[in-house]
Amino acid sequence: MGAEREARACAAFYGSRGLAPTVLSCLRCLRHFAGSTAKRCKEKHLEEALQLTRALSEGLQALGEAEARPLLRCVLAFQMEATSSCSSFQKLEQMVTQLAVGKEALLAQEVDTLLSGLALQGEVLSPEDLQSVSMFLEESSLGRQHWQQNLPLLLQRLASTLHWVLQGQPTPGSTWGYLVIKACLQVFQVLPKDVAPLAWSTSGKSETLQSLLGLLLEVAWGKALNKDTRLLAGTALSMLVNTAPQPQHGASAVLTLFQLPNRGTGELKFGELVVEVPPVLEPDGLEKLVLTRGVLTCCKMDILSCQLEGLPNKACLLLDVVFPAVCALTREQKDCHYYCFQACALWLQRLREGLAALWHLTGTHVLAQDSELLQELTQLLWNNAETPVEGVSEFIHSSFRLLLEIYHLECQHFQDQERPLYQQMLQRVVSMPWQIKARYVPLCAIVPYMGSQQVLDAYPDLPQHLLSCLSTNHLCPAAAEAYKVLVRQQCSEWRDGQRGTAEALAEQWALRWLPLLSQGLCSPLPILQSNSANHLLTWTLRQLPDTQALLATQFGGQDTMSLRAWVSVLKAQKSVAGALPLGEEALERLSRCLGTREEGIRLAALGLLCCSPNTNQPLSGTEVRLLREFLPLNLNCDSSSFRQLLQAAVRKALVRLRDSSLAQLRGKAPRRSGPAEGAEQLAQAVGFVEWLLQLSIASLSPGSNYQRKKTALLLLAAVLETCTDTWSPDRKKGQPPRTMATLLSYARQRGCWDFFSQPNLLALLSCLQDSTNEIRDLASELLVRYFPTTFPEPIAQALFQLAQDTLGSPRVQEAEAGSVLMKTILQKSDSGTMKSLSLEAEAALTLPSRGLCFAQHLLHVLQAQYKVARQDLLRAAATAPMHGAIAALRRCLLQVPEVAVSMQAAELVQSWQELLTCLVTTVRDITSLLLGALQSQQGPGADEQAAAPSFAEMGNAIGSLIMLGKGQGQEEEESDSVLLSEEHSLILTCCWVSVKEIGLLLGGLAELLLSPALPAEVGPLLPLPTLQMATRVFQEILLRCRHWGAVEGCSMGFTKFCAALLNHPDPELQAIPRAVLEQGLEALGGPRSSSITRRAAGFPMLFLCIVSGEAPAQARPLLTHCIQTLLSLAAMALPQDWDQTLDLPQVCALHVLQTLVRGAGLGGAVLCHATPMMALALRGLGSPCWAMRNAAIQLFSALTSRLLGQPWSHRDGCPSEGLSLHAFLSQHPKLGAVLLGELKVATAPTSGGPRLHPALHAVLTLLAQLQPGADIAGSSSAPFLEPLLGLAESPIYAVRAMAAKALVPVVAPPQRCRLLLQLARQLPAAPGQIRSHNAVHGHLLQIQALLGCATGTGGLSAEALHPVALQLEARGWLLTPAQRCPLVRAAFLQVLTLLPTSFSPGFAQYIHDTISSELGSLLQGAKSGCAEPQVGSAILHQTMAHFVCSEAAWLADSERIAAVCSLLQQPNPDIQLAILNWVIAGEGGSCKEVENALGLTLLESLQSVLQERRDEEFLRLYLEALLHLYRDPSSWSQEASSKLQGSSRSCLEMLLHMVEAECPGPDLLFQALCAASLLLAHQCRDEDAVLVERWCAALEECSRSAGSELLRLAAARSLQLAGPSLLQPSLRAARPSLVPVALRLINMAIHLLQDEERDVRHEASGFASLLQQSPRELLQNGCIFVQDNVGLQSLLELLLGEFGEHPETFNSLLQHIPVLDVRSVVEELEANKAASLYKEDEPNVFAEPAVLAQQLLPVLVQLLEKAPTGSPVHASALQWLEATGPSVLRDLQYCKHCWSQGPAARWGMKALGCAKLHTALAVLLVRAWLVAQMLRVLGEGATTTPGLGCGSQELEQELELVQGLLVQHGLAPVPKQDNAPGELAPLLGSDSSRHAAV
Repeated sequence: MGAEREARACAAFYGSRGLAPTVLSCLRCLRHFAGSTAKRCKEKHLEEALQLTRALSEGLQALGEAEARPLLRCVLAFQMEATSSCSSFQKLEQMVTQLAVGKEALLAQEVDTLLSGLALQGEVLSPEDLQSVSMFLEESSLGRQHWQQNLPLLLQRLASTLHWVLQGQPTPGSTWGYLVIKACLQVFQVLPKDVAPLAWSTSGKSETLQSLLGLLLEVAWGKALNKDTRLLAGTALSMLVNTAPQPQHGASAVLTLFQLPNRGTGELKFGELVVEVPPVLEPDGLEKLVLTRGVLTCCKMDILSCQLEGLPNKACLLLDVVFPAVCALTREQKDCHYYCFQACALWLQRLREGLAALWHLTGTHVLAQDSELLQELTQLLWNNAETPVEGVSEFIHSSFRLLLEIYHLECQHFQDQERPLYQQMLQRVVSMPWQIKARYVPLCAIVPYMGSQQVLDAYPDLPQHLLSCLSTNHLCPAAAEAYKVLVRQQCSEWRDGQRGTAEALAEQWALRWLPLLSQGLCSPLPILQSNSANHLLTWTLRQLPDTQALLATQFGGQDTMSLRAWVSVLKAQKSVAGALPLGEEALERLSRCLGTREEGIRLAALGLLCCSPNTNQPLSGTEVRLLREFLPLNLNCDSSSFRQLLQAAVRKALVRLRDSSLAQLRGKAPRRSGPAEGAEQLAQAVGFVEWLLQLSIASLSPGSNYQRKKTALLLLAAVLETCTDTWSPDRKKGQPPRTMATLLSYARQRGCWDFFSQPNLLALLSCLQDSTNEIRDLASELLVRYFPTTFPEPIAQALFQLAQDTLGSPRVQEAEAGSVLMKTILQKSDSGTMKSLSLEAEAALTLPSRGLCFAQHLLHVLQAQYKVARQDLLRAAATAPMHGAIAALRRCLLQVPEVAVSMQAAELVQSWQELLTCLVTTVRDITSLLLGALQSQQGPGADEQAAAPSFAEMGNAIGSLIMLGKGQGQEEEESDSVLLSEEHSLILTCCWVSVKEIGLLLGGLAELLLSPALPAEVGPLLPLPTLQMATRVFQEILLRCRHWGAVEGCSMGFTKFCAALLNHPDPELQAIPRAVLEQGLEALGGPRSSSITRRAAGFPMLFLCIVSGEAPAQARPLLTHCIQTLLSLAAMALPQDWDQTLDLPQVCALHVLQTLVRGAGLGGAVLCHATPMMALALRGLGSPCWAMRNAAIQLFSALTSRLLGQPWSHRDGCPSEGLSLHAFLSQHPKLGAVLLGELKVATAPTSGGPRLHPALHAVLTLLAQLQPGADIAGSSSAPFLEPLLGLAESPIYAVRAMAAKALVPVVAPPQRCRLLLQLARQLPAAPGQIRSHNAVHGHLLQIQALLGCATGTGGLSAEALHPVALQLEARGWLLTPAQRCPLVRAAFLQVLTLLPTSFSPGFAQYIHDTISSELGSLLQGAKSGCAEPQVGSAILHQTMAHFVCSEAAWLADSERIAAVCSLLQQPNPDIQLAILNWVIAGEGGSCKEVENALGLTLLESLQSVLQERRDEEFLRLYLEALLHLYRDPSSWSQEASSKLQGSSRSCLEMLLHMVEAECPGPDLLFQALCAASLLLAHQCRDEDAVLVERWCAALEECSRSAGSELLRLAAARSLQLAGPSLLQPSLRAARPSLVPVALRLINMAIHLLQDEERDVRHEASGFASLLQQSPRELLQNGCIFVQDNVGLQSLLELLLGEFGEHPETFNSLLQHIPVLDVRSVVEELEANKAASLYKEDEPNVFAEPAVLAQQLLPVLVQLLEKAPTGSPVHASALQWLEATGPSVLRDLQYCKHCWSQGPAARWGMKALGCAKLHTALAVLLVRAWLVAQMLRVLGEGATTTPGLGCGSQELEQELELVQGLLVQHGLAPVPKQDNAPGELAPLLGSDSSRHAAV
């Protein structure tokens, strides 16, 4: 606090002087700077102080030294306290320098005094002192001068401090030792000339420096546990070497240091300094890394490159000492891969720097082509190119680039023409699979040296491989970089060679790369689309702007993918060029994109509207208009990613509006805009933000669905973040401009931007009662961050009462809402508000802190609930469960920053201590009560039982509690019910959720209160006894809890708890987790009578939490000890008499190991133990104990996931791992030996026949998940080949199949063809040569596996596979009946299928004839009834059928197609099912002839299939195949209609009867209804009206919300299939008889567009899309399916335009406006009944009756206005008015009565969050406005309606009054001022037809 004292003295000194105002302002800024915690706040106050100092400088120059001294001393004091921040120290240094102009001597004197006092405070420098030493050395010239003059004293203090630190080892996480060594490093670096005599001169030799050198060696040799400290010591030693006056002296010292690890102890001569070499405490190899990295980091080049004395061949440090050390480090498998490869990259950097010196020394190449150095270096890089350790890959990448650069420089220097390294590296790259990320970095490095053309010629598949990489996220950056490097190189070559124009460059680019970009942008895969656009397209347009025209031409089509690509091109062009003027046609196309169904296209179009390279570029009028149309239609999208991206896009638009408006107000707008245009632009910006604000607030009604509320909150957050002047210190970006107040004032003068109005506040408060935590938390965050600091007192009181009530709810969601309410109230209250709340009297009067007062109140609530639970747990669970209060305490104590600050206040420490101790005691008692209750133990003995109760025991215990709660004499009903009663669920919910919350609370408290960042003067808020008590609570929960959710929540808390303890400086606290770990290990290995891991899921988590708490940057002794103990325990032999009913210690150990491996918190720390764990798991698979085998397979699975990482998604949905077998074995060589040993044991010959090898399949599974590597001589994967080939003879089918898959990664791509040829030759050439059918089958499976990966992307060509095909042709008999095994024949045929282009025409015909003969004989045998069944024959026949189908599709031969159709009509079920499955899989999509023929065949046989009905599964597949073939309306032909001639009606009737009367199951019913719709769409005639009626009835039945999802989807799909063709004739009054049917279909579509399933809505929107086009247009141009809400708009417009005069139109729309009784909802709220645990689910949670009613209101009004007087529409309206009008008026009067006097306090705030009430009121307002409009339109005839008694004007006035009352109470949105009365939703715009289908 020295700075504060100096500030007070300075203020007193200058108080009466002329400089006082400026000085006091400066001191105020400095005090604010010192008191701020956020970095941005500190920087802001310091910048203000610096500005003031510049003004003070001139005044101080006129004063004497005595007058200037107080201010200088004050600023220096603040500088001394700012040494932890370099930027702050530099700013203060500038201030001091500015103030001391002309008084430099005074400043030097003050600095000397300050730093001298620092060094004299004691022998040991504190961490703060050390930071001051370092900062003044680094940043202050006067500081350096002082330390230069006092160097001996400084060295003595540093040596004393380092000695003390090494003796004491303060804490594992302490930075004390690090700071000492940093100070030493800076002394050696900043004062080299002063240090040099002390180390290298005999006369000036310093004993102090000698002692310091010995201490640094001790640190480097492992005396300090912290790895970073040891590494820094190596850098300090190297910096000391740099002080050597001669390079040879320094080199000699370094050489001596490198020889120390091998010499052991002894003396070290370092210049003139002689020290004892300390012993290596832990020979972990890190000491070598410390020296190597230190030398490479900072050692001078002349030292590294000078010739070493006493060594031959002109040896130097860099080549002959350091490089061997680097190679040795990278080979060692230690937990320091990152630093080892950092050293490798550093070595190459230093080599690049010192090339000239090394050439001068050696006189020859450093990297000669055949030199051992180059071979070792390249081998090192390739071996580690695929390492998964984070950060290492970057070092490898830079190393490749440096290696090639050095090689290039050497070749240039020595004028070498031959440069074979490039070609070798390129060949290595090409030989690697495309999935390996490591191949693309060396590829990029090679391109500049070899040229683009040479690379592409050698690697023709590169473009396709890049496209594949773009569809895989982890490969995308590498592929994008390769593309950029190649294009950049090509452009450079084209410019240098041809010097063509920009257009010519663009055309050259298009020849090579346009197909790639086009394929990526038009891909159906969203990931490939976005990656192509983001990573390739924008960069291409920036590099080659003239490619834009080529791209626009390429994507000019009308299909969906072309639109997506077109928008991407426009967006990229706009981001590059700025403004993008669009013509009318382009705008029309853009509108279609904004309304399309595909979210990616809509988002891309939205991004085009909102983005701009300059944030101050205003939005055009067109952009604003399109945004106003787009946003209301996209609020209820159910995709989370869409909502996030929507918010991001709108935020960009808002930033543009804000910044352009501010520029306009500042007069800095573009010159081309005049005053009128500027005013219009401002009005547009203000109006749009106000519109968006009102739209967001109106969408927050509880009656809205989750999707709409979440989107509205995100948009509201964007508005508040962008357009308010709320400054958030914790945010680095997104802060409001300094001139924001100007724009706010401008908007508010015009009555806009009242962001914090009462309706807006109430809307957000209603969200706090939502049932989802996302809505609650986001609303709370907005209230806390942006709204005024305190709530109005009445609102605060009502909220508090609501929070009190909801905390006592048994429903978890409501209790959590109560906790959020409590936290929000605490954050938005001041002391005055606190006094008005009904808190505990004692707490409110005596406690000075709001947080403390609130926490005390919540603790009293919790204690009261605990008291109730002790008396009657059932009553407590129903009326006062404890989890709500615990959650509120957790949120208020841990998530409110002000509470954390108050905990650090010295005057409140004791009060907080008492409260927290009481809290921990209370939750301990609660835990014992709840867990004991589930064990029927309520007394002290409950704590003694270690194991959790079984489910039966818990059920009995809960039954007893229910009996006690209901009364002893009352017997429980339905005791035999298999369902849990509500009482059971109440108690279980109360117990498990409370226990989970307790774990989270205790863990969070420890994390918050044991943080090292807390000031030292604050005492321990959690004393040791309290922490020990919390530890016992965690143990009790984890050992006695059965519920995984509770265990998981408790585990998160316990992990934080252990981390806080283990990283705390107090050794007693560090010992707590260690003791728990020892107890757990002891319990695990000891005898017991109960099962632990089977009955307590938390027991393994106990170990995981403890070891996860260790600091990741340090060694993990607890993890190592735990794993080693578990390995020893698991390896123990099983006892002779083990009991299968109990878990054995060995089994428990395996389960715990599995948990540790799966633990996300440990990351790769467990990988160094992977080999012994894998060996243990494989050994366990052969155990005689089932539990042991089960645990072993789980451990194996966990290890596999950890070793290989998570599978990455690939474009075809297959897993695509990036790790090759070679890389895997390089990273885990010992593990490779284990796997290879298992394979060799399994394939070794045994006497007595084959034996089972339980671990074999697991090993094969692991190998099969790897990728092939490059072809490397002597590869570590080569020994695996022979055992895997031998497994082809295994008698077990699964082993043969998995061995074939495992063979793929073992064989490098260049070796595949050779091995395929070898395997093909091993196949028997004649029947007599078969030695083993298993061997033949195994070899075929291996050939199939190798061909499967070889014929894919970048596989082998047909020419390369021709020799293999010849060998297979010679063994064609394997396909014939001469081969008796059907499985072998099927496998051989599958192999042949993979080589369709490699066979001779004769053999292809031979295959066809053989299959035809087989299938023909099969059919003949079926007819004669003498077919002999054979095992595997069905597989063979299905394979043959698949082959025949694929061959027909490939050849497109009419004869082959006819044969397939003939097979489909034959009665063999295997063949029929195979063909149907082939059709459904879409394998014939490439051949339209096959699809047409099969479709006609299916139609021809449809009637007979429906009549026979032999098999439901066959019928389902038959109908599904039929629908697949006719999925496109254009595929139906006249021939298809003729096939159904005469049978169409019969088929329709059978299908409809199946839907109506039978119960075939939802899957078959789906296909039947869709098939009926397909027939109806193409075969409907006038006489089929009855069938149409039946079909409509079936659709209406299936579309009910309460029905299954599949049936609703069937209804929507059927509507899309047949609806347009039935409805089109009714348009324009062509067929009036179909109008009722059309209205029913549209009514159904409106209903389905509200469905909660997205697929159902999408199908219904497809129906709406198809209605917008005539059939001819549809066939010509296709149809762009529109988004759901756009489809709804188009249907309503269709009703208005085509069916407006039909009376049923008005009535059908009224069906969608529900009749809700407001009075009953209000009475239910007033009754305030106790909530039950379960709430009845809504049948459709997505539907929004209120929103739909608001959308229908203007449509109904327009129907009335368009209809002539006396029309049937008016008659229908009058009839509705007579039936409904009086009740609407009564409800309005009731609402007026209820809310004119204010709602009752007890339910007013609850009504704010009641969805039923909001929906009822919104619908009532719609119905009332409709009544008013009817009265206006119908005139006098309507006013005489009985029960009305008022006219239109009187009703509108009454309605506006009621609506105003509801708005005041937050129960209705504010009416829009610029639209018609009653408009609560966007009207149907006249231009919305542009969104319809095209």
